[in-house]
Amino acid sequence: MVRGAYTLARVAVTVRTAGTWLWWLGVVAAVPGTAVTFSPTGRRIGVMAGAALFIIAAVAAFAVRGGRYAARGEAATKAAKSVYLQDRKVTARAWTRRRRWWLVAAFVVAAASSLVLPCAGGMLLGGVGAGLFAKSLRLARIERTKDALLWVRPDGDPAAYQFTGIAAGDAAPGGGRRRR
Repeated sequence: MVRGAYTLARVAVTVRTAGTWLWWLGVVAAVPGTAVTFSPTGRRIGVMAGAALFIIAAVAAFAVRGGRYAARGEAATKAAKSVYLQDRKVTARAWTRRRRWWLVAAFVVAAASSLVLPCAGGMLLGGVGAGLFAKSLRLARIERTKDALLWVRPDGDPAAYQFTGIAAGDAAPGGGRRRR
């Protein structure tokens, strides 16, 4: 157990932020692919391949390591009274800042792939985002059944989850905005 005050970030907010960013970057990368007319495969094949990649990526992102949230949620310890709970916006901003170059690289690769297979790279990226967003909904279900919110130390061990009551923080179960 760590002594003193430390910061906790919501697990669901980080997963939802990743899903949102990847979804929108995928949409923006796929749209120019509909205007490409000079690719070797053609627009129809590119869109059909992109649709297949979207479904495969969404299912894979949702299923990969799916049971770890439930297992770590069961092993979670109660958060101390001296912790600081990060706001939803602060957690999302920190996640985005740490990964901005990976997001830019993924967007550039997805947009450039439209020259060979129109829309496919963007739809693949969007599929990963949709799968992660669905994973945040799975986290919401876990948090509601446990009647506790799952938190993790952003600078510590990502496997060491802690929990608080359902009313803590400014994010609802699943990482979305809390409705007042």
